Amino acid sequence: MSADQLAAADALIDALGATRTEPAVDAGAAALALAVAANLPVLLWGEPGIGKSATLSQLATGLGVPMETVIASVHEPSDFAGLPIVGDDPGTHGVPMAPPDWAVRLARHGRGVLFFDELSSAPPAVQAALLRVVLERRVGSLTLPAAVRIVAAANPPASAADGWHLSPPLANRFVHLHWTHNPRVVARGLAGTWPHIAVPTIDAALAPSALARSRGVIAGFLTARPGLAHQLPSDAESRGGAWPSPRTWDMALRLLVFHLCAGTSRDALSTALTGAVGDGPGLELTTYLEELDLPDPERVLANPEAFALPDRGDRQLAFLTAVVAAIDAERTRPRWEAGWAVLAKAVDAGVPDVAARAAFDLARMREPGWPVPAAVDAFVDLLSASGLLAHVQ
Repeated sequence: MSADQLAAADALIDALGATRTEPAVDAGAAALALAVAANLPVLLWGEPGIGKSATLSQLATGLGVPMETVIASVHEPSDFAGLPIVGDDPGTHGVPMAPPDWAVRLARHGRGVLFFDELSSAPPAVQAALLRVVLERRVGSLTLPAAVRIVAAANPPASAADGWHLSPPLANRFVHLHWTHNPRVVARGLAGTWPHIAVPTIDAALAPSALARSRGVIAGFLTARPGLAHQLPSDAESRGGAWPSPRTWDMALRLLVFHLCAGTSRDALSTALTGAVGDGPGLELTTYLEELDLPDPERVLANPEAFALPDRGDRQLAFLTAVVAAIDAERTRPRWEAGWAVLAKAVDAGVPDVAARAAFDLARMREPGWPVPAAVDAFVDLLSASGLLAHVQ
């Protein structure tokens, strides 16, 4: 084949790659975008050849950041822990661990997507070395920038060559999303139009209220379902997926905050939550959210006399936790006093025990010179027993 023929062939290949894109509409894509915006590690589970790698490449291109792909199955533990470099005086300065080139490139750029492919084909020793990379962003002696997003892909062990179940410590650090192909999407893509994933836009003005409400929701839910705070599955396959723990509930909290700030769909939130804490707990939390209907804590603090306390104990706790979190985010005397007026409603409703924790937290927030509100009288015994009465005297 002559040079001209090769050039013609390359031009034809370029023409085949010139496709259009349109926004992705499925819940899995929206959940991926939500988790990436929240900067939570994501693990895409799916059969080989369904576009996991291509999806991540397109996402990085859309964000305008580089993507570094690391095939986990062909690396050794030292590739992530770093190789020792002996300097002039190791007894004084120690022996630094040299990071690999991909980590250095991400650190220089300051942001990007770190994509670990074939994670389920990595042997247990490599998975153990990846723990620190995923949780602490440490690669050798180098700390990856906070803006670097971490995404991984894995084939189910039955579909992977020499596949392994993920170790529970590594699995519990990811939001697990099951990636499937849609024949209609494939057909439309081959016709020239592929879906693209856009990270949702965050409304910073909604952040204080979103954080307060989310703290209340998670606290209220786990008060009603304490057995779900930590629940390690009994079989190896389930332990290698999503399951509830304090770490994954913290992930759920972040997903909920970003959902409220970005206005993402309920399906996207539900998919992301089940990917963090597991199918059962995630669906329970989604149902709890739909039934909860908490008042906006900011509106309540603006007019504490005009609201009615929820009837159920867990909803009362969720609401009071949200109010305290809102006050803590912006501490002023009027807001602090409004908080005590809210707690007085709990006393009037005959449930001062529900408000006890909130009273403890409000007492700690008092600044010198703020007068003692009358509502404190209902909590004198509780505050005295805890030694916190001095904070409000």
